[in-house]
Amino acid sequence: MKNPWWKIFTIALLLYVIIGGFLIETPKLPILHETIRNLYFHVPMWFGMIIIFTVGLVYSIKYLSNPTQENDSVAVEAVNVGILFGFLGLITGMQWAQFTWGEWWSGDPKQNASAISLLIYLAYLVLRNSMDEDQKRARISAVYNIFAYAAMIPLLFVLPRLTDSLHPGSGGNPGFNVYDLDGGMRLVFYPAVIGWTLLGIWIMELRIRLRNLNFKYLYRN
Repeated sequence: MKNPWWKIFTIALLLYVIIGGFLIETPKLPILHETIRNLYFHVPMWFGMIIIFTVGLVYSIKYLSNPTQENDSVAVEAVNVGILFGFLGLITGMQWAQFTWGEWWSGDPKQNASAISLLIYLAYLVLRNSMDEDQKRARISAVYNIFAYAAMIPLLFVLPRLTDSLHPGSGGNPGFNVYDLDGGMRLVFYPAVIGWTLLGIWIMELRIRLRNLNFKYLYRN
């Protein structure tokens, strides 16, 4: 993705999302009120996290079949950026919960599962940094990354649906598509998902380039 057009497109999308997110009229829903605007920030962070973690999964699998430094770099930086988006999603969710549920952390199954998923991925970084030998570190990290992704899917999408939950779309509660993600909100929400995800890919690309440069510098000296 060397052409600059997609970066210009990303900036334009996010400007539109930020301006539209605060100015476009939203449905007047009980309890949610104006906090529903957080939908343009909180939910896209999770979409971006999952997409970026999926990129990391693909490159971890690629590394196991073709152990190159480039494949390892993409896998580890996808995890780094995915964790960043995960924490942003968690923080914006906690802020939303404070205004709608009355407390930052209520022990909701979706909140707990999200926190556990991030802890599993943080353990990936701890494991990776505990080893010195490059190929061993990359190989074990790739295997663990596959495990982390396999654990994340049921934690986020299966287990919260099996129990009572305050979170929309979980525990029998309807998702936003059922109650008033109206046409006006869709005009901002879908660009928000694309824009924030592209921003994550942009950050990931920069970090991969920096990691590859550091790798070449170390082995040149």
